[in-house]
Amino acid sequence: MTLDFTAILARWQMLLDGLLLTVELAAVTTLTGFLIGTICAIARRSHHRWASRTAAIYVESIRNTPFLVQIFVVYFGLSSLGFSFSAIAVAIIALTINVGAYTAEIMRAGFDSIQPGQWEAGECLGLSKVQAYWHVGLRPAMERVYPSLTSQFILLMLASSVTSQISAEELTAAANFIQSETYRPFETFVVAALLYLALSLVMRLAFWGLGQAIFPRRRRLGTNL
Repeated sequence: MTLDFTAILARWQMLLDGLLLTVELAAVTTLTGFLIGTICAIARRSHHRWASRTAAIYVESIRNTPFLVQIFVVYFGLSSLGFSFSAIAVAIIALTINVGAYTAEIMRAGFDSIQPGQWEAGECLGLSKVQAYWHVGLRPAMERVYPSLTSQFILLMLASSVTSQISAEELTAAANFIQSETYRPFETFVVAALLYLALSLVMRLAFWGLGQAIFPRRRRLGTNL
């Protein structure tokens, strides 16, 4: 077998467009997934049973079903209800729902790691539950689980490749189209794999820099994130 990357590299614009869409999907769903996950983590720790149970059902349902099945449920479910969304919109919804469940468990572990005395101090200062989570719990919890969060968000970016199954034109979809035109599947997916690897490394570096900026205490202590 002779390797020939000429035809694949000649279609670099298609690969670049797919890569940029992958970055957009990862950026948007990281933010929305973190927001939903944090809210669900708070709900799971709530003394209100309806909130705790609802969040638990959501988290366990998502964490115990395949992501591909979740995408199809969202895609065909919305269509059957009469809603018409683009493949990109469905991909964002499905990715957000998925990463939100995993983020909820990570953030719940972060909140649980905070000493009870800190919560009690917030109550003594007259803080409401929302204020206590915002001023007392959120930042220390994030700091303690930040490595897990960053790993989960990188996995989210890699999982976005599955959205090619609903015709979202991200990197994997672009690679699949190129290999069908060039009849060079091995070379095409080698290039795609290298692009995913490069993007993962860039994201890890970006998260490291963000962690250094957000958590100065770790920077002073020389703790790696």
